[in-house]
Amino acid sequence: MTKENIVLIGMPASGKSTAGVILAKMLGMDFVDTDLVIQQREKALLRDLIEEYGVEGFMEREEKAVLSVSPVNTVIATGGSVVYSEKAMRHLSSIGTVVYLKVAEDELLRRLHDIRERGVVLKDGETFKEMFDSRSILYERYADITIEEGSAGIEATLSEMLKELR
Repeated sequence: MTKENIVLIGMPASGKSTAGVILAKMLGMDFVDTDLVIQQREKALLRDLIEEYGVEGFMEREEKAVLSVSPVNTVIATGGSVVYSEKAMRHLSSIGTVVYLKVAEDELLRRLHDIRERGVVLKDGETFKEMFDSRSILYERYADITIEEGSAGIEATLSEMLKELR
């Protein structure tokens, strides 16, 4: 690996947190979930922050939380909306290898049950399809490595990640 950290990006429900914890165990690295960093800093759940401050206010808090993260030898799972902040993505790219966990739209819809309850950032009037399309472009732009997640499960995803990271 060329950089000290591994940064996982991707849509909500793409498995960043799940894969991140297992990957960190496999590689003997630490693990940080930036969604949890936001919740700890703000002492509130993501969905409550979105409700209280709106999408823009939430994304400002997300950016500040991500910029505060500067770990060493760590797998970092990010929130799905982090790619809306160029500043946050520049920071993450500077401290780690960015891995995009790419999941097909229909598979994401199957995995996501209650998008609002989960604290997913949807701009006013934005549909899931519009969010998917706009974010996909950004994930592709920032990724050093793209892992296509199929239906084979977490083991196949981890195996592919390990192969690409070496």
